[in-house]
Amino acid sequence: MELISILDTSNMKSRFVLADNGVLYITFDLFSRAGLTHGFSTRVGGVSSGIYKSMNLSFNRGDDEACVVENHKRFAEAVGYDYEKTVLSDQIHKTDIAHVTEKDSGFYSKKGITGMDGLITDVPGVPLMTFYADCVPLFFYDPVKKVVAAAHSGWRGTVAGIGRVMVDKLVGDNGCKREDVLAVVGPSICGNCYEVSSDVVDGFSDAYGKDMANSISSPHGDGKFLVDLWEANRYVLKSAGIKDEHIQVSGICTYHNPELMISHRETDGKRGNMAGVVVL
Repeated sequence: MELISILDTSNMKSRFVLADNGVLYITFDLFSRAGLTHGFSTRVGGVSSGIYKSMNLSFNRGDDEACVVENHKRFAEAVGYDYEKTVLSDQIHKTDIAHVTEKDSGFYSKKGITGMDGLITDVPGVPLMTFYADCVPLFFYDPVKKVVAAAHSGWRGTVAGIGRVMVDKLVGDNGCKREDVLAVVGPSICGNCYEVSSDVVDGFSDAYGKDMANSISSPHGDGKFLVDLWEANRYVLKSAGIKDEHIQVSGICTYHNPELMISHRETDGKRGNMAGVVVL
């Protein structure tokens, strides 16, 4: 358990779980209290080596396929779901969302649902998996309608409001009520680490107004800015009608914690991918 001591989790509403098979993963209190099976991977507990060390869950980063399959088996065993039924995403930084069933499992083809940054299902036992290495994970659960969803929200997806798009789809397609939906903003790069150029801030200003853009950004010298994607996504979710008490921000920065988390920026792109999974 020494690895966990690297992080100060005293103010977090997330938990690090060390499974019997050596896999270290993260759970979110909001979902745990609701009884949802879920987990977010870390670097720890897999069999990959080199730049992929060790729990790389992506088939498209150049890692040995047999290692990735074994990593999936271990992660699924730790969290408690059937890896063979997993529906994988194939993200392109847009806002397209697919409603999936067990027929959409992409595990054996090693391909995800092409061009989809969001997945929804109301089918029990179908795990939804999305992939990350700094971008913001968004996870959703409606305990009334029994629907789960996952979305990948980089800065482009956040500007485009994929969180709002997802909530609207849950309401329109699945009959969910906004006040029932629980939402988690998962581990990702924090506002103290995410340096961007002015066009990113301009994108938020154009989409949501200068006051919002100013509230999530601050000058960082040489024409650069720091942007807080956690708060930006909280804003998007609240504007979509999610109750403030139904939104949990994990508080775990991928860039700050290279021993435990995979960060695109910290590794200069030489890395694998972490993943989040939600399953009814």
